[in-house]
Amino acid sequence: MRLEPIASPSAARRIMPPVLAILATVLVASLLAMVAGGNPFAVLGLILKGAFGSKFALLETLNSATPLIFTGLAIAVAFRAKLWNIGAEAQLYAGAVLTVVLGTGALGLPAYLLLPLCAVAAMLAGAMLLLGPALLKTRLGVDEVVTTLLFNFIFLLFVSYLLEGPLKDPMGMGWPKSARLLPEARLPRIVEGLRLHWGFALALIAALVIWVINTRTTLGYEMRAVGQNAQAAAFAGIPVTRVILKTALLSGGLAGLAGFSEVSGLKGSLTSDLSPGFGYTGIVVAMLALLHPLGVVLAALFVAAIFVGADSMSRAAGVPSYLADIMLASALLFMVLAILLTKFRLRRD
Repeated sequence: MRLEPIASPSAARRIMPPVLAILATVLVASLLAMVAGGNPFAVLGLILKGAFGSKFALLETLNSATPLIFTGLAIAVAFRAKLWNIGAEAQLYAGAVLTVVLGTGALGLPAYLLLPLCAVAAMLAGAMLLLGPALLKTRLGVDEVVTTLLFNFIFLLFVSYLLEGPLKDPMGMGWPKSARLLPEARLPRIVEGLRLHWGFALALIAALVIWVINTRTTLGYEMRAVGQNAQAAAFAGIPVTRVILKTALLSGGLAGLAGFSEVSGLKGSLTSDLSPGFGYTGIVVAMLALLHPLGVVLAALFVAAIFVGADSMSRAAGVPSYLADIMLASALLFMVLAILLTKFRLRRD
């Protein structure tokens, strides 16, 4: 048996494998629920109810999806140009640090100026953190998978230093956290009394902007061309190095916005556990979305629903919430297989 490339996959072949991947994920979750002693239909129903069964549950799912949309977009943008950005976690924290530095009193500005300034600063911080690995890749041929991954650990240690030193809240009773943002630096709530904030709307706008860039601009065409074949793109006159650097700035900036959104919209201060792995989960989101920016929104909602619903399900059914992690890993594996089957078919020699 061998894999044979498909020159132009039909619409059915592009759609069916991802659909089957989701169904296979549900089947795996059902089997695991049975092993754990639960009724699989009841468990899946509780997950759906916990994620969408009430106004509070729905808004919590949207709230949890917000940083995943940003990091998923960051990964999708980079991967489309074959820039393997594994450092969205560090870029998220870089954006959060700049948000705290500017939003805790460094600048006495009204909200209509301070909020955009914090967002732009967060984007620049994330962009600069990815620009270094991109330069190492284009100038010296250094593998960006290694450099971006290592930056995650290095920058988290730097954040720990800041929270124990220059950024430590003197009124925090010894806890390693920053001072709280000024009210002028906080994103307002969309629904008063609940946690959903305007960072979610900003994430939707970002997805739309990236879709426009991908489909309506020269940069989007160049990123696709470089991702498909960098040598052919260079032969056609596309400045490959410049495209990769632009892609790095855009990708890192999106991840930095995730840090701004979490600090300004949700947490109000910086802690070392600000992100439970949004940067890494963004890779799963981007792959589930097949790197499509609008698909990232749906994939982020799917992942957020699994985690939010699994917490509620665990309390109600007594099934471990680790089922969510297994579902997410299964979804990624099945989706990778689906992508393979979309582009190749099996042939017997």
